[in-house]
Amino acid sequence: MSQFTGFTQKDFDVFSIPGLEERMEALRENISPKLEVIASELAGDLSVQTGDEMFVHVAKHARRTTNPPNDTWAAIASSKRGYKKLPHFQIGLWGSHVFVWFAVIYESPIKEDYARTLLENKTEVLSLVPDSFVWSLDHTKEDAIPHKEVDKDKFEQMADRLKNVKKSELLCGIQIDRSDDILQKPEEFISLCRNTFETLLPLYRFAQK
Repeated sequence: MSQFTGFTQKDFDVFSIPGLEERMEALRENISPKLEVIASELAGDLSVQTGDEMFVHVAKHARRTTNPPNDTWAAIASSKRGYKKLPHFQIGLWGSHVFVWFAVIYESPIKEDYARTLLENKTEVLSLVPDSFVWSLDHTKEDAIPHKEVDKDKFEQMADRLKNVKKSELLCGIQIDRSDDILQKPEEFISLCRNTFETLLPLYRFAQK
């Protein structure tokens, strides 16, 4: 039995609470504990599958002084100390949807090498990612690119950007609308996350090289 109890509409409404302190308090009370439970349930599997011991990091939003966060997440990565420099997995929420990602973000020192590896293996990458998945080039924005719209040229552009642009990022995974019934079905949701991460494992393995 999962300890996760499901997401409610109230969880998504947290992102419309005005004020940094008020929103942070609601995040800490309602959403962060749920994300920690989900990530903790998935970290063990990922440790086995990747061969790296995986640790859970719940976003603290500690650098914020005025603007309240528009999204929040838990990351799963191979270091106790932090995740931003490492290839990692994420589960999180915007006001409109849940996201389940594999991510290499702008702090990562492996970006250039990783981009090269992706370019060398682009045919495999394009075929392993399902059409229902999406790509993101910036974890701070809601919008994403459906995989079915990503051909070889588009993929090359995305990988080149990762290699050459300082603040570039690359994330791949799924987005689930806040109204989707699966969010109220804990077992099914955890299973979907598990399957998503399993599908994305080859992307992590490329990053291990």
